[in-house]
Amino acid sequence: MSDPDKRQPTNPLACGEGPREAGPEFGETATLRAIGTIETPFKTLADCPRNGRQLDPAPLCRARVFPEYVAGLASLADFSHLILLYWLHRPGRDFGLRFVPPFDTRERGLFATRAPVRPNPIGLAVVAFDGLDGADTLRVRYLDCLDATPLLDIKPYLPTTDAVPEASMGWLAPHATR
Repeated sequence: MSDPDKRQPTNPLACGEGPREAGPEFGETATLRAIGTIETPFKTLADCPRNGRQLDPAPLCRARVFPEYVAGLASLADFSHLILLYWLHRPGRDFGLRFVPPFDTRERGLFATRAPVRPNPIGLAVVAFDGLDGADTLRVRYLDCLDATPLLDIKPYLPTTDAVPEASMGWLAPHATR
């Protein structure tokens, strides 16, 4: 039997860099499985917009789904927007719980920001869905991630559930884009 403190993740997207105090539900790690990859024009972190709505016009991007997940794309055609979850695989693993954002002058808590360098660097974007490009590829706009970013999940965006027009943006309100 292997020593639990010496277990190594078998999936490159496995959360955790080594032994940690176990949480109540997860234990030491949680395993995520990529379902595809995202193609964007952004080759370096410096190329990425601060958020996907920053560029006008928004470039066309593609989310390619691995063959074993293509059947899951059935019935997406009539949605205008989707939620994509992805793994920010190249921001680095160092993070601070408090820092000064590059466009602000005050120190903020990490969880009050949308910074990509996080304990679990999961990206989320509401994207415009421009239809399928073949059986395995979604045409989308409004992404802010690097080319070849691992795609974790796709969900339909529902304005009746996902939109909260009266939501407050807190300290980020003066920094809003579009």
